[in-house]
Amino acid sequence: MEPRYKPGEFNKSRRRMARIPKGATLIKNSVSAAPGFQIENVFVMAGVPMIMRAMLEDVAPRLKRGTQVHTCTITAQIAEGRIAAALGAIQTAHPTVAIGSYPFFHEGGAGVQLVTRGREASEVTAAADSIEKALKAEGTAPKRENG
Repeated sequence: MEPRYKPGEFNKSRRRMARIPKGATLIKNSVSAAPGFQIENVFVMAGVPMIMRAMLEDVAPRLKRGTQVHTCTITAQIAEGRIAAALGAIQTAHPTVAIGSYPFFHEGGAGVQLVTRGREASEVTAAADSIEKALKAEGTAPKRENG
């Protein structure tokens, strides 16, 4: 770091801020000169969003990936309670899928977002299809946002 500063400017305070723990691996920072660092599974990066995004480019290949979780979100203008029994039956039929129900209220009345999550894409889709069918049976037009 010292060559980056004019003579005498790389003072004690700047040296302290530039310390990196022994055994750490540096994280490249293409925005500013100050790197982040990694110690085992801990990544220390800048808190400034633009700089952190740049650091993530260097970090991404180092991250271990697990099994992908698939999701599908369905929104409908219906009170959550009107489909609670159907959701219970759908959950029983698809035990590997988590179903989340998130009610909301706005000027148009009550509505609900239903989210299916799971590791098997086909099961997530099957549960979402069943939810859409149940919503249509209640006379509402569901909107699938993904999945």
